[in-house]
Amino acid sequence: MTLTQLTQISPLKTSTDKRGYDYDLVIVGGGIVGLTLASALKNSGLNILLIEAKVASAAVAKGQAYAIHMLSALIYQGIGIWDKILPQIAKYRQVRLSDADYPDVVEFQTGDLGTPELGYVAEHQALLQPLQEFVQNCPNVTYFCPAEVVKTQYQQDIVAIDIKIAEQIYTVRSKLLVAADGSRSPIRQAAGIKTHGWKYWQSCIVAFVKPEKPHNDTAYERFWTSGPFAILPLPGNRCRIVWTAPHEEAKALCALDDEQFLAELTRRYGNHMGKLELLGDRFIFPVQLMQSDRYVLSRLALVGDAAHNCHPVGGQGLNLGIRDAAALAQVLQAAHEAGEDIGKIQILKRYERWRKRENLTILGFTDLLDRMFSNKFLPLVLVRRLGLWFLQRVPLLKVFILKLMIGLKGRTPELAKH
Repeated sequence: MTLTQLTQISPLKTSTDKRGYDYDLVIVGGGIVGLTLASALKNSGLNILLIEAKVASAAVAKGQAYAIHMLSALIYQGIGIWDKILPQIAKYRQVRLSDADYPDVVEFQTGDLGTPELGYVAEHQALLQPLQEFVQNCPNVTYFCPAEVVKTQYQQDIVAIDIKIAEQIYTVRSKLLVAADGSRSPIRQAAGIKTHGWKYWQSCIVAFVKPEKPHNDTAYERFWTSGPFAILPLPGNRCRIVWTAPHEEAKALCALDDEQFLAELTRRYGNHMGKLELLGDRFIFPVQLMQSDRYVLSRLALVGDAAHNCHPVGGQGLNLGIRDAAALAQVLQAAHEAGEDIGKIQILKRYERWRKRENLTILGFTDLLDRMFSNKFLPLVLVRRLGLWFLQRVPLLKVFILKLMIGLKGRTPELAKH
């Protein structure tokens, strides 16, 4: 079945046997995290329905790019899809961390880990399209796109889900519903799960640029008092800019014409890569931190942005969601193989205990980084620059921080060990 055919689905047929359910698992949200979960369960024996509200071509066309950490790459290797992703993305072999114009720069090198690279940078379609194609070849996954969940009813043994397809409503029954439907998750809200956190005083500007000189597979994270500024290398000697600034400053920057914007960008970027060429449009979005009170209820689990959001510093957001998907897949497959009911709260709590604390650690770390560096308070300036001095000169500390940021601290999913 092609992606085009997925938009012209036949009427949904539900089972008439005596199991009481039509699917073991329904995943709402066919983005990267939802597709990763479905892909990770390919050989699980679970019967899965994946629902995506956007037309497949519109989902692929999203103009975004992400840092892909080492653990995420290992997860995709374990799934068996990494060889389809790798040719379309860029590797970075060095990370340069600095504080504004302070001359002491922390350099993370491949030698710190003994690996050929430190991580990767992928555009949205370079991840989503291979995942969509992979899921189409999973015999245990039914993929409806576009389709929309309009109602959920949680019962003792099943969850009933009303799905709108081509102006008609169909009801399916499942052991478990997984919300992978983003930070404003209607599934989470309908279930009454509260969230805690805050919106930052900053917005994030993202843009693609092409420098005159080679980027040499180097990623940069430069902390300015207005907010972090990241440069991520992409194929074709392009770079992705992630520029954080206070809301009004960010709006003013986006309102500049291309020439003025490039002049301001060059001030932050520096001239080490020569003249910059702006590619495509600039986008702006607000930054927030959010953690759901609960990741699970009976018959419901949250993954990715539906469960948590963090500051974009360090490129953690999507990677946390990929780890959620791998962890939940491992818990569900083990429960299914043991003959347990995958929708029971006792089973789902295993996933929550695994991921909630680890995610909170990263949320707190990124928040601390932003607050430590995004200010001019002299005592903090002295402390953070002393910290950078130590980080560059104490190898054990540098390796620990690097492993924390790329997912190699904490519990590793079995998929990533294959």
